[in-house]
Amino acid sequence: MKKNRTLENAIAAIPSGAVIMVGGFGNPGTPFSLIRELVRQGQTDLTLIKNDANEAGHGVSRLIENGQVKKLITTHIGLNKGVIDRMNRGDVEVQFHPQGMLAEKIRTAGAGSFGFLTDIGIDSEITRPEDLLDWQGKTYKVEMALSADFALLHAARADWLGNLVYQGSAINFSPLMAMAANHVIVETPNLGAPGCFKPEQVHTPGAFVDSVVPLASLTSDYGILEHHVRR
Repeated sequence: MKKNRTLENAIAAIPSGAVIMVGGFGNPGTPFSLIRELVRQGQTDLTLIKNDANEAGHGVSRLIENGQVKKLITTHIGLNKGVIDRMNRGDVEVQFHPQGMLAEKIRTAGAGSFGFLTDIGIDSEITRPEDLLDWQGKTYKVEMALSADFALLHAARADWLGNLVYQGSAINFSPLMAMAANHVIVETPNLGAPGCFKPEQVHTPGAFVDSVVPLASLTSDYGILEHHVRR
């Protein structure tokens, strides 16, 4: 079944109040076109999960600047003074996790588990007493899995069944988010028929993908154009 969707229709499936994972590692792999359409449509009270807040005026920062985000779950926002100011004013709630921990919380949800045990950060301010568990003579911190209603991803290449190939550091979070969200929307500048790339090149199988949005071109937000990705 073809999963091609228009940009408008794909994003219209997202209601206000949704929890949304946003792929990418900083700018690389960020689905800027999907985000721009979400800004245009104006859904509000969103919870975003991304490894950073992008830079001012770009990516998820545009959603935050537009007042559409009530909570950001992330690892750092140090490159975005505007988001820092909004957090300090209480305009947006920011929940921080160490980057490896955030990735594992997402991966755990995608694997169908509810959480995991770790000894990272036990004696730090990121751990509350109620998070601790004694097991076989050792103390562990309980980290809950992190899932979402939607994931917005950028793939360097895709076929219309939803099989995806990522490029560069976009591979870090995007495959995990595709497995941890209930509804996955992907944009790509290179959409082809099944068989346009080899099965062993697939990073995310089409079974995890609901909508694929073909992009006619990429804006300067994306940096390195991906139209010339080799097979």
